[in-house]
Amino acid sequence: MIKAWDNQYIHDVISLWNKEALKDGYKELTEADFRHIFLSSSYFKKETTFVWLESDEVKGFACGCTGDDLPLGDIAGYITCIVVSSDNKKDENSRLMLQALEFSFQQLGKKQADILFFNPMLLPWYIPDTPKHEHNNAPGVPLDSELYSFLLSCGYKVRSIQCAMYLNLSFFSIPDDIKAKENKAAAEGYRVEMFDPAKHSGVKEMVAIFNNPLWKKQIPDYTASGVPMVIAAYKGKAVGFAGPVIRQDNGRAYFAGIGVHPEHEGHGLGSILFFRLCEAFRSIDAVYMSLFTGSTNPAIRIYEKAGFQPAKQFAVMRREF
Repeated sequence: MIKAWDNQYIHDVISLWNKEALKDGYKELTEADFRHIFLSSSYFKKETTFVWLESDEVKGFACGCTGDDLPLGDIAGYITCIVVSSDNKKDENSRLMLQALEFSFQQLGKKQADILFFNPMLLPWYIPDTPKHEHNNAPGVPLDSELYSFLLSCGYKVRSIQCAMYLNLSFFSIPDDIKAKENKAAAEGYRVEMFDPAKHSGVKEMVAIFNNPLWKKQIPDYTASGVPMVIAAYKGKAVGFAGPVIRQDNGRAYFAGIGVHPEHEGHGLGSILFFRLCEAFRSIDAVYMSLFTGSTNPAIRIYEKAGFQPAKQFAVMRREF
């Protein structure tokens, strides 16, 4: 039977996760990890979290989240995960758990279910062919997973394909043509350098133009609190950013994104920002970088030029009710 979430299931769900989710490349979870990702999230709701029980044994776990402040949050519920024990009833039980999630979204007034990178419950996964280097967020459903095929069979449509990219920073260097591009931009009045509040202004105005709710909050907060950020500036005014420059405890270089004000495109600032960001990460002894981008995003060429290699693909999916 399907039961709404109760904390008595924590250990059994973690055991299920560490047996089944690892098959799709997700990182194993401790109780502290589980509490941090799920229970401590302000978006966690018991009414959108379920377990499947057979003879009082946990055989499945499904979690979704909602929030009107999230992108699409007024109409969409986000599917975070569906993990079901591998047995001869897997598809049947997965379907029932999916239906429970969808019904809970409908009860909250949502019109669709989405699996996408805006989900605030971040599921870490291991980057293939690395010494357990990990990425902090699964931006969709792994294309090589059973869940992907299952969701297709349930009427979910692929909205986009996200490509995860990986770079061992020990192999990074700035090529001469990027240096030449930077010199040309400098001659046109642009400077790409670390943010300095005594020299630079206009960060809030810059990020507002990108129409990205996370950037709009995060980037000004980072710069205001002194977290290093690479900035493209024109006459002292911020017109682009890359960062923040943070080394995570696992050695990963963490950054929120990269953006250039539309009025200042065409000067190579995006490429310059990204390469200077990679250099900044090396300077703080970050071991590797990982990121994801749309498979058709022209920015993928910048990442490849820096030495990034494709690591894994994810599908952003949706079903409208």
